Amino acid sequence: MTTDSFHFLLMISQASVQKAIMRRLRDTGLSPGQPKVLEYLEENDGARPGEIAKACHIEPPSLTSVLSRMEHSGLITRSGPTDDRRSVRIFATDLGKSLTVRISDEFAAIEQEAFRGFTEDERQQFMECLSRIYGNLSRG
Repeated sequence: MTTDSFHFLLMISQASVQKAIMRRLRDTGLSPGQPKVLEYLEENDGARPGEIAKACHIEPPSLTSVLSRMEHSGLITRSGPTDDRRSVRIFATDLGKSLTVRISDEFAAIEQEAFRGFTEDERQQFMECLSRIYGNLSRG
């Protein structure tokens, strides 16, 4: 494996962002997966688990355990019939909502650090390229 290959650089960059956000949020007790679920619920409160899984790119079985831990920690509540899992809706609690502000601030700080030394044009160009790569790979 060469350290200058696309897949390696993308993999270690993603891992670095994940480590940075979890390090910055260590005192909150959040675990991996939870920050992006709370961010999604900020604009989609009352979403169904399937919608959350798709939007957050989390496999449904993994999301089930993430949501269970979040509910146990008081970050979310579930509403709807317990016998029909497809009808259940997920809502952020006041605690979950309060953490969303912190999560957004920490992600913004990480992004600022990641783009240190980049011009605004370079940053925009990079984001456009990354978006196109995602579009190409998410079609199939």
